[in-house]
Amino acid sequence: MEVGTIKTIKDANRKGKLESALISSLGSKSGGSNGGGGNNGGGGDSRKNDFEQHSSSSGNKLQISMWFILLIVLMTFGGLVAAYIVLATKKDLEWRPFNLPLQIWISTLLIILSSLSYKVSQNHFFKENQAIAKKWLHITTVLGGLFIISQILAWFALMRSGITVQANPYAGFFYILTGVHAAHVIGGICALGYIVRRTRYETDSDKEMSERKNVSRFVGWYWHFMDALWLFLVVLLGFWK
Repeated sequence: MEVGTIKTIKDANRKGKLESALISSLGSKSGGSNGGGGNNGGGGDSRKNDFEQHSSSSGNKLQISMWFILLIVLMTFGGLVAAYIVLATKKDLEWRPFNLPLQIWISTLLIILSSLSYKVSQNHFFKENQAIAKKWLHITTVLGGLFIISQILAWFALMRSGITVQANPYAGFFYILTGVHAAHVIGGICALGYIVRRTRYETDSDKEMSERKNVSRFVGWYWHFMDALWLFLVVLLGFWK
């Protein structure tokens, strides 16, 4: 074999080794990039899990707080209603019930409408129709304010008729029960005002939208509870005399 031929074979072998080394190097880089992509995907999943955990934790805290508030309200009115029933059944007391003024029935209609409007607002809110939900939320807030005005007018009408807190036990309980309820409704209106302020501008943030939904849900519990409690009080004061 000629020397030139041997040299050519050696050069070819050296070139083949270089090409193999280059291909191996490119393959390892490609594998590293794919691995990095996998890590990025894992980071996205991690952020999603963190968001879900934060949303769940925030919702649980609000839920516990609202249940605690509703329990206090229930205990407060439970004590007042129990005292009312005991005194209403005693025949030795000067128990002089009166017909409920017209404003009480107007108040009843207003609070029922406010509960319905809040439900409409909440439905749109959970569908993320933010503009429509905000409009119905404003309507609910206005109806709540009109409810309080109607209550004040009812008290003034009774006072002009000479029926005051000291007139008789029934009158006293009427003012106490409706007054304490009105105070709690004012608290609900403040909560509605907070939601109105928070939803003043629409949001594209999933975290903020989730928190708004949680607040809307639990304030809704309180507002509907006030509605049901008022209906119970109207039945009690109007028909259990």
